[in-house]
Amino acid sequence: MSKDKKKTAPEAAEETKTEQPEGKAEAEQTAASGQETSETEEKQPENKEEAKEEQKPEEKAPEKAPAEEKKSGDYAALNDRYLRLCAEYDNFRKRSQKEKDALYGDVRANTLREFLPVYDNLVRALAQPTEDEAYKKGVEMIMAQFKATMEKLGVSEMDCLGKTFDPAFHNAVMHVDDPEKGDNEIVEVFQQGFVMGEKIVRHAMVKVAN
Repeated sequence: MSKDKKKTAPEAAEETKTEQPEGKAEAEQTAASGQETSETEEKQPENKEEAKEEQKPEEKAPEKAPAEEKKSGDYAALNDRYLRLCAEYDNFRKRSQKEKDALYGDVRANTLREFLPVYDNLVRALAQPTEDEAYKKGVEMIMAQFKATMEKLGVSEMDCLGKTFDPAFHNAVMHVDDPEKGDNEIVEVFQQGFVMGEKIVRHAMVKVAN
């Protein structure tokens, strides 16, 4: 007989029972590790983009350097100064044009005013009775030519007779009471007035009733 004794059936069953728990423990460890792996996979983001977003740090607005802030302030100041300069120049241009137009009107009115005594003398010549028809016809032609020239220059006579007295246009040198006339009605014109547009070249010298 050999030194190793044959194992009986009960002893073999006990050894089998003893070995089974070790295998079972290994199986349980494998199942547990598999479960942990699946849980880890479930926790991972669904796609790479979400993972990048989670890993991406919060973006902060870039702070302006002091030099850039200074340049921005200088630009705003220069732009404001430029706009003010443009506005001042536009006002100056309009004011200069207005003064130029007014000066031209004043010079023209002063020049035409120097010719009005000639008109007054022609009026007196026509008012004088004469038997010389040629003389009278010649004076009438000169007066017509004078009036046409004044109209071309934009000068017109004031319509005064029968109108209401207006100190802005008329110069009253005589007053008369006349019940047949209205209040402040001009009844006689001693010297004809002239206007050039809205500018008065000469006031009319008139007689006013009531």
